[in-house]
Amino acid sequence: MRPIVILLFALSGAVTSASAQVSVGIGLPGVSIGINMPVYPQLVQVPGYPVYYAPGLNSNYFFYDGMYWVYRGDNWYASSWYNGPWGMVGPQYVPLYVLRIPVRYYRAPPPYFRGWQAGSPPHWGEHWGNDWQQQRGGWDKWNRNSVPAPAPLPAYQRQYSGDRYPQQLEQQQQLRSQNYRYQPSDPVVRQHYQEPPVQRAPAPSQQGRSAAPQDKSPKPHQDVQRSSAAPQMPQKGPPAQQQRQQPGQAPAQHAQPAPQSEQKEMSQGKGAAPDAKRGQGQDKDGDKGEGRNKP
Repeated sequence: MRPIVILLFALSGAVTSASAQVSVGIGLPGVSIGINMPVYPQLVQVPGYPVYYAPGLNSNYFFYDGMYWVYRGDNWYASSWYNGPWGMVGPQYVPLYVLRIPVRYYRAPPPYFRGWQAGSPPHWGEHWGNDWQQQRGGWDKWNRNSVPAPAPLPAYQRQYSGDRYPQQLEQQQQLRSQNYRYQPSDPVVRQHYQEPPVQRAPAPSQQGRSAAPQDKSPKPHQDVQRSSAAPQMPQKGPPAQQQRQQPGQAPAQHAQPAPQSEQKEMSQGKGAAPDAKRGQGQDKDGDKGEGRNKP
């Protein structure tokens, strides 16, 4: 699987799992996680981390690398706008610095957080199991002296609250591209920016299938043109031949005898010419003979 934010547009299985784990209202496109913020929240940077948290909210609400992150009901959700819509993120794809947020900055920690050190990250490997730990090995070890700088807050979103909040994803993306020039550094977030959660075109394989009939459709049309043009080929003879080719007659069998009959007539005409001359000569001789016999 590609490391992408898994959105619940048509994944009924994922929706069923999420609804079983947390009471949420499913909305399209995206997920409603029961958080409704009428105004832009106050965000404060976590000391020593490129992450912000919302101390005034009764929610595990964070901001990292240009996106908002919420941990609710054992699921991570992400959005490029402070009040959603939200997309669910698989545990194996959550950014490292989001996983490393200390326990004390979770304003609504789940019960299994109890007993864990407040200044350390949650025990994600213990919670999600060995398979996850093997995939994300070393997630809790990093050089604290080379922590990247936090992304700037998208303060332009403060003016969009209440009824002014953009509900359409296309409008959100347009406003973000016009007012927020930050380019994310985390590969998961960067891919989310490159492939925003919108209604997308069919996959390349589906596009190829849908385009196949279009590529094949001109061929029968060409065959029709060729077949319709075929009867025009014999139009080389004189007009009389074209008139003899009636629709019910075969064009090739009845059109060919015409030249043969004409050749016979031509040959007969050539043969009759000397006879006519001979007849004329005989008449002249007869006339001469008659003249002689006259007294």
